[in-house]
Amino acid sequence: MQALPHHYTAKADTTIESVVELSSHNLPVLNSTPPIQFGGSGEFWSPEDLLMASVADCFVLSFKAVARMSKLKWHSISCESEGILDKVDGKTKFTKITNNVHLLIEEGESLEKAEKIIHKSEAACLVTNSLTATIELVSKVLHN
Repeated sequence: MQALPHHYTAKADTTIESVVELSSHNLPVLNSTPPIQFGGSGEFWSPEDLLMASVADCFVLSFKAVARMSKLKWHSISCESEGILDKVDGKTKFTKITNNVHLLIEEGESLEKAEKIIHKSEAACLVTNSLTATIELVSKVLHN
């Protein structure tokens, strides 16, 4: 890992009648529109979808790093992140995010060890550490 601080840049471009094009250095362009709840078509990613994807992705990447350091033998993991958007003190914001994690570990691995790694991964996730929403973790660990 490079020394901190790190700097990241993303850009959003649009015209009055087109989708928003999201770009960042050397990455594919993503199209974005408001979600259906805000009058969008639901055909493209929205900022709300992208935030939930960032939460889920960061959790899984954090898990991979912690599991590697802990020498956990595992087969697959999925994290579905669900956010609740509400109005608080006149501002619309995410108030709660639930991460539903399913982990498949090798036979003979400790379920307790896997659960500890899941919780360490949650604590290491820089995206959720940067948010004010309440974060809930629901995990299910099974042997292969």
